[in-house]
Amino acid sequence: MMTGKSVLKYRRISHKKMVPLLDEIRGKSVEDAMRLLTVLNKKSAIFAMKALKSAVASYRDKGGDLPDSQIFVRVAKVDRGPIWKRVRPMFRGMATLILKRTSHVTIEVGPKEVK
Repeated sequence: MMTGKSVLKYRRISHKKMVPLLDEIRGKSVEDAMRLLTVLNKKSAIFAMKALKSAVASYRDKGGDLPDSQIFVRVAKVDRGPIWKRVRPMFRGMATLILKRTSHVTIEVGPKEVK
């Protein structure tokens, strides 16, 4: 079965903020998922939209000719990326650690599976 896959790596957003959004679009048609992502005013929606468009383009490059309403989001997951550590000066000569978390977003699209 033909699928298109996209992986965005090292995106500057915590994986905890991406999980609820990807849970929402998993299993939906590409048309419905894009409609949902365009109305959401979230940073995570921008990253998910970029990965979704890339996955659809990958599907089309492999010879997929179905319309967007018949292509479904089969896999939508996020993994933790490396954590960038920064130091912030504090009072009395101390310092505190700032953790800048990153994520790897994976989206795979294809026709609906027949069981």
